[in-house]
Formats: sequence, structure tokens, C-alpha cells
Amino acid sequence: MKHKFVAKRYWKEEVPPMSIVDKLAQRYDDVIDLSLGDPDLVTDPIIIDKAFEDARKGHTKYTDFRGDAELRQEICNYYKEEYDYEVDDEEIFVTASGTHAMCLAFCGILDPGDEVIIHAPYYTYYTTQIKFAGGVPVILDCYEEEGFQLNVQRMETLITERTKAIVVNTPNNPTGVCMTRETLMAVAELAKKYDLLVVADDIYTAYSFGEPFIPMTSLPGMKERTITLNSYSKDYTMTGWRVGQIIAPPPVIRAINSVNDAVMFTAPSISQRAAIHAIRNRKTVQPPMIEEYKKRVFYAADRINAMKNLSVMPPQGTFYLLINIKKLGMDCMRASDLILNEAHVLTVPGISFGACGEGYVRIACTKEIEVLKEAFDRMEKVKALVE
Repeated sequence: MKHKFVAKRYWKEEVPPMSIVDKLAQRYDDVIDLSLGDPDLVTDPIIIDKAFEDARKGHTKYTDFRGDAELRQEICNYYKEEYDYEVDDEEIFVTASGTHAMCLAFCGILDPGDEVIIHAPYYTYYTTQIKFAGGVPVILDCYEEEGFQLNVQRMETLITERTKAIVVNTPNNPTGVCMTRETLMAVAELAKKYDLLVVADDIYTAYSFGEPFIPMTSLPGMKERTITLNSYSKDYTMTGWRVGQIIAPPPVIRAINSVNDAVMFTAPSISQRAAIHAIRNRKTVQPPMIEEYKKRVFYAADRINAMKNLSVMPPQGTFYLLINIKKLGMDCMRASDLILNEAHVLTVPGISFGACGEGYVRIACTKEIEVLKEAFDRMEKVKALVE
């Protein structure tokens, strides 16, 4: 991408992993795409209808810089009702998606050279956004043998005088693992010991199939040092609406406001109205959605573990499965390509999620059971996977 009109930091062309996957999906006419985490269900009509009623009533203008005041109140209500946790209005900032929230958070807290510890396998864009904000990503590898839980002892060895924050993502993309309360408490103690921030990526809170989800910010002593990132994309199947939120100490929110003022101004007003109705109607719209994806992910895990050379941990959360392909005797890029070429099923190579993702491929169970059945029926005809 070297060009006199392009910033030099982009001269070394790096194609985002998800862009590569998008192109691969076009290789065959009958590809079953299990790569991207875009829920196939349509946003519930309750949310759509009420949002567009609001649009007709005039909610089509800029909102308050920190978000629709009514939505901010609903967010406060949500945390009180779900977790008996008090969130103050001045701690809330509404964003145009969870990814936008993440970018604002890193830009708001990082000085050039500040380090951020990320546990891998990780969401693809953590490293990109940290670097964009001038920071340095520091990777903590996690392993299946440890249940993909964060090893806090290893994490402590990565802390330096430049460490500013720790990212915690649970339920996790791409592993589907839910961090235990013990793990979260240990991270919290480490953050307090070294006076660090925790950036809690809480995008999949609805998809915790075992123990109830625990917000990092609700743990003792963590309110003043946690930045919580939320999105309505996955928890309410609202990916296209592009709306999310940040909960953080007021000084951080003010810094984020300053960053966003020159970037987005305000999140889309109609999407914010949709978010209001999503929260208010969550007891109606979420249970069938969660049950559907839970059914799919457990079905997929059973089919995977029935194949001789593939395996996966029991599902804990999200709609992702990180499939162990080490018995195939090939790297994850080749394995993903094999599955695509011979079964016409598209997966994401684990290396996309960090070096310790080698030996794995990820699938998203965002297709109905009948389609998943067809995908696994095809895969079972690939000799390398079953013999």
C-alpha cells in the first residue's frame, strides 16, 4: 500500500483477518459460512416497531453528546435490576457499536507507549485499536489445558512500569469460555495491587450458559478502575443498528467525550431509541433468542466431538466454538482451507486470534440447526477429519 498520499504507518499492508474470510466466502456458490459472528435472527419486531414509532415522533436529530437521556436512565435501571449495582448517569457514554466504544476507551486512556495486557486467544481488533491509540499490546497466552482461564500468575510477570490496563473478555470470543468468579477476583486484586485499569469487554453477557454473568465493575473496589464496554449487537441481535455503551469513572467518560466530539458527535438517534426498547423488553425478547443459540452451540459441539480428529470444550457461553484440530497434523490455515475446499464450510483459522490460536479453527453457530446439520454432514465426508 506504499503511496505518497497514504500515511506511512499503513504502507505495510495488513489485510484484516475478517476481510480475508469475507472473500473466501465467495469461493463456492454453496458455501456454509460459519465464520462471522453476525446473528442470523432478525431484531425482534417489538424493538423495530417501537424504534420507528419514535422516529415518526421526531427522534431523528442529534441526541445529547453522552447519549439519549432516556437510554442512559434505562442503562442505570438495567444494572440495578440485574446485578443490584448502582451506575450513575455521569458514568455512561452511548456509542455507535461496541467496537466504537473500544476505540474511544483506548484513545481516552492511553499515552504513547502505554501497555495493555490482552489475554489470547483474543478478539481480532484489540491489538489494532490499542496500536491506533498509541499503545502497546502485551499478550497473555491462555491454553485449553487450563480451560482458557486467565493465568494471573503469568499475567503478573507481564506487568511493567508502562502497564496501564488489562483487557478481560467474558463470555469470550473466540473460545466461548466464561471466566470464573475466582479468575475475575484474582484479576481485580492484581489491578488494585498495581493500580491498573481493567477494560471489561462485556459484549456477550446474555450468553452465559452456566453461572450467571458477573460484571467486573461490580466486584469490590473495581468501580473506580473499570471501563465496561457493552453492545446491543449480540445480546439483542442488533448488529446493524450500531449502538453500544461505555460505563466508566466520570474523568474517563469526559476524556472519551472529548475524543468522540471530533469523531462521531453522537450515536444514531433511532438506534438509541431501539436500545431503549431492547432493554425495556429484554425479558420478552432475549429468552427465546438465547435458548435458540444455546441449542445450536450444544448441537454443534456434539457433532464436532463425534469426529475422530476434532474436539471442542463443552460450551459455556457465546455462540462460538474454538475447535481443536491438532490431530490433523497441519496448521490451522491449512485445516481451515481443507474444510472449505472439501466440505464448502467456512471457518476462521485460530491464528487470527493470536499465536496461541494455532491448532484451532473457530466457528460461529449463527445458522439454524438444519444448516449446521448439513455443514457437519459434509465435514464427516472429509477423510482427514474422521479417519
